[in-house]
Amino acid sequence: MAKKFVLAPDSFKESMTAKEVCEAMELGIKRAIPDAECIHVPMADGGEGTVQSLVDATGGKLIQKEVTGPLGTKVVAHYGILGDGKTGVIEMASASGIHHVPKGSRNPLITTTYGTGELIKDCIERGITDIILGIGGSATNDAGTGMAAALGYKFLNKQGEELLLGGGYLNDLARIDVTHVLPELEHINIVVASDVTNPLCGERGASVVFGPQKGATPEMVQVLDKNLRHFSEIVKQQLGIDIVDVPGAGGAGGLGGGLLAFTKATMKKGIDIVVEKTNLKEALQNADYCFTGEGGIDFQTKFGKAPFGVAQAAKSVNSNIKVIAVAGHVGQDVEALYNEGFDAIFGIVPGAADLDSLLAGGRENIARTSESIARLLK
Repeated sequence: MAKKFVLAPDSFKESMTAKEVCEAMELGIKRAIPDAECIHVPMADGGEGTVQSLVDATGGKLIQKEVTGPLGTKVVAHYGILGDGKTGVIEMASASGIHHVPKGSRNPLITTTYGTGELIKDCIERGITDIILGIGGSATNDAGTGMAAALGYKFLNKQGEELLLGGGYLNDLARIDVTHVLPELEHINIVVASDVTNPLCGERGASVVFGPQKGATPEMVQVLDKNLRHFSEIVKQQLGIDIVDVPGAGGAGGLGGGLLAFTKATMKKGIDIVVEKTNLKEALQNADYCFTGEGGIDFQTKFGKAPFGVAQAAKSVNSNIKVIAVAGHVGQDVEALYNEGFDAIFGIVPGAADLDSLLAGGRENIARTSESIARLLK
């Protein structure tokens, strides 16, 4: 009887998508075991690559759209519609990510999440009812007010004038006008994919922890933190929602908190969402082996990375499934993972080489390593 292999890797950054890793794994396995049954389940952890992996895993499609970037200029972003036709998956970084802002122009006082709101609006206009929203990699610190503005919210000062976009202007917020909000938003379920547990404000808050990497000086950090606190007080007074200390509210410069305040959003670990939406556990039924992996694996993998989620899912289905991980780089204290559902971990690098060569040779390195593992299993 043919052995069943479930192939559930994350992408190898700058080298291969998760789908391409699956294909390379199967190529190697079948060199050793030609009649092996290989089931592809491309994975992600809610961060970069989640849209592509979920589209590939469900037979969905990618949508491109020109939206407002973090600095107010136009950028081309994309999101996915999953195979069910009713679920959209968005990475906020596609519209509002730090890669859109040159290093010399990074200033979280003025960057906006407006483009992320435009992607949500586009989903709604296409009849999408459920949205998965990954909130890593942002350039912003506006508490999601830009996102909300794109959906019809108006943020007004004491004179009744609309605030300029950006976290630097939230100190002037006096009133939140909800009269023009898209009525369909009430019926949209948003699941926020975030492994960040930071609150909105304070020493562990959005501005203090993440502001500096977005270009904030120490002085800016103080302004931004104070502004987010003022914003949260207005939200509590006028919308009756207290977001200031909610774990995860500080994600993406307070976008986590903004989503909780302005939409029907819940927060969930990214890997848990991907395991559910890809039907990974169903694929693992009656499997003999599960191959997973990503570009780098070390002790931090157990803090919500895709291979960890895969290992946990496999062992929950059947503790006898052997979970085997491959990685471009096997880092320190990787032994800790052997108590977390992993049975073996292999590096794919054949020898000393420069990074560009290793990235270019990723497909064959994965295929060769997978073949060697399969020969051992055979």
